[in-house]
Amino acid sequence: MQYNKNNVFAKILRHEISCNKVYEDDFCLAFNDLHPAAPIHVLVIPKGEYKTFDDFCLNGTQNEVSGFFKGVTATLEVLELLGLNKDGYRLITNCGPHADQTVHHFHVHILAGTSLGNIVSHNVE
Repeated sequence: MQYNKNNVFAKILRHEISCNKVYEDDFCLAFNDLHPAAPIHVLVIPKGEYKTFDDFCLNGTQNEVSGFFKGVTATLEVLELLGLNKDGYRLITNCGPHADQTVHHFHVHILAGTSLGNIVSHNVE
């Protein structure tokens, strides 16, 4: 599948759609999710055109990959300074249809601000 340059995150990166920015550097942009699944729900996206986690890790440069994850860490530091992740947080990335990936631009969700419960069922049949 080809990268879709008209996905919502690509449009945000081109400033065609606004966002509520939390953090930005040369490698990533972090912003509040418009449809939060928790009181704190921040999305962190790389500035390159990558569809999934594996696409990013396999095809991104070493500088892009390390810079992106340093940006995720910096975003967490911003949230900590604001007191938003004091009781913990969850990082999630969805990859493909079974993971319910809806925007095909690699991104990490940072969820915090409440008890997030058990995300994985242990009753597999």
